[in-house]
Amino acid sequence: MILVFGKTGQVARALASRPDVTALGRQEADLTDPGACAEAIARHAPDAVINAAAYTAVDLAETEGDLAEAINAAAPGAMARACAAQGIPFVHLSTDYVFDGSANAPWQPGDTPSPINAYGRSKLSGEMAVKRAGGVHAILRTSWVFSEQGRNFVTTMLSLAQSREQLSIVADQIGGPTYATDIADACYKIAQSLQSAPHLAGTYHFSGAPDVSWAEFAREIFGLAGCSVTVNEIETSAYPTPARRPLNSRLDCTDLARFGLGRPDWKTGLQRVIETTKVSQ
Repeated sequence: MILVFGKTGQVARALASRPDVTALGRQEADLTDPGACAEAIARHAPDAVINAAAYTAVDLAETEGDLAEAINAAAPGAMARACAAQGIPFVHLSTDYVFDGSANAPWQPGDTPSPINAYGRSKLSGEMAVKRAGGVHAILRTSWVFSEQGRNFVTTMLSLAQSREQLSIVADQIGGPTYATDIADACYKIAQSLQSAPHLAGTYHFSGAPDVSWAEFAREIFGLAGCSVTVNEIETSAYPTPARRPLNSRLDCTDLARFGLGRPDWKTGLQRVIETTKVSQ
């Protein structure tokens, strides 16, 4: 059995659909209480643990730094220590936001992180806590997550398309959109692999292909959905937010070949989201 922290998030929902997965929500394990997270692992005695829960309100984290640190750093640290004590693998989801976005090439897993916002700093703290625990672990950094559920770029664009004929979208931030189900599949496979191949532990990158700007992503969304919306390209400086965003969020995912994984085509996931959205309307 694989124990998953998170129940309502995009990746957690995709993981929870598997028959051998037990997903824990806030009532079963409060991420603001690291001790409760460790106790949950001891109580369930799983074969592996995946942490798919996180504080993801990027802008709000600028004023809720302590809460972001508790959920994104203290909690996964406690999980990792509990897993290390029981000798079971731990898979932890992280983010491209641990980087400052200044590089001209895709980020390598071994590149030095330098987050430029509170959310990124909290996620980097979480990575460091997981490593310090000393157990068999995989840190999986991903980017631009979207799915059928919740509030994400795709669902937001589809909603806005109902009432808008044109939108101004940032064009100088580049990254790989990633379908939540693809992330869930990767986490599951890594968790299984680490049980028999602990030497594969380490930090990995996983994002959809090809890399695009938010504006290009929006055009693809509207095109596949059959929406007549004009996308006007703007620079990040024209759309100020409380938290700074990295311009370059491209991730080098080559090392995932060790698990037999490659970069998924995000357009396939996008088509699924659009088809599901049409059915539910």
